[in-house]
Amino acid sequence: MSAAGNGRHPLLTALEPVAAAIGAEVVGPDDRAPSDIPLEWDGRVVGAMRILPLQGALGRMIEGVERELGAPLGQLGREDKQRAVRRLEERGAFVLRRSVEDVADALDVSRITVYNYLNALHR
Repeated sequence: MSAAGNGRHPLLTALEPVAAAIGAEVVGPDDRAPSDIPLEWDGRVVGAMRILPLQGALGRMIEGVERELGAPLGQLGREDKQRAVRRLEERGAFVLRRSVEDVADALDVSRITVYNYLNALHR
């Protein structure tokens, strides 16, 4: 039942990348909190998925887009910056307070440029 001999259930190991992609973490059964999502295997709770707080969510979204596009946002060309804004918009990044300013900083562009990219998406 151990994953790589570390005593951790293989389901928890398998779900690690999924958790990272959605802004969550996988915890063992002894670390479960009541608000965590229980993870069951053969009728037994082997761990839990913990959704991380919104604090830091935008940073996690930006990091995910940077991984997908293969470079820090500020190093991308214009088309990839537009693609990054589209992906962040699809993930709800711009409903967060100060997100346009923070994304503009990460892209190394002005707020107006981010608004222009967003307006182009909604046309």
